[in-house]
Amino acid sequence: MAHSAITHFHNSAGHDTVEIGVREFMCVGAEPPFDHPHVFLDLGSEDEKVCPYCSTLYRFNPKVDAGESKPADCVYQLESA
Repeated sequence: MAHSAITHFHNSAGHDTVEIGVREFMCVGAEPPFDHPHVFLDLGSEDEKVCPYCSTLYRFNPKVDAGESKPADCVYQLESA
């Protein structure tokens, strides 16, 4: 099985905004078992996008490394099979 190269983020803590360093990502809502359908989001040329399921505002920040977030607790670590 192939490893996913798309970073997954969650907002279990209910932050107003999550800053990310990637333009393509997955939002899972909250950590399982309280997650929503894992939705692919693409910022394109925009710097912000709201998840249509959980209403988390994601904001692109070029100073944040890919695979990280601000606040740091919003990166969802996929369990390996």
